Amino acid sequence: MPAAYWIAHVHVTDAEAYARYAKGATEAIEAHGGSFLARGGRYVQLEGNDRARNVLARFPDLETAVACYNSPVYQAALDHARGAAVRDLVVVEAAE
Repeated sequence: MPAAYWIAHVHVTDAEAYARYAKGATEAIEAHGGSFLARGGRYVQLEGNDRARNVLARFPDLETAVACYNSPVYQAALDHARGAAVRDLVVVEAAE
């Protein structure tokens, strides 16, 4: 099966709460075999909505990435992000 990627574009509005989210999200992602390829580094916005935090995480496959999102650990972390950020998150399967 091809790998899959979480692609998130985030505008943080409450850094303290979002830091709690990031800690829990990292635990969930790593527990599902995910790893970060990019996380809040330098970027150039060429089109669309500018959000200063961009995250790219790789998972073994699409199903595992979605299972991570739906996991109790990630959902508990996500409670901290609600109201602390404006986010877009998509899971994309890699080309073979």
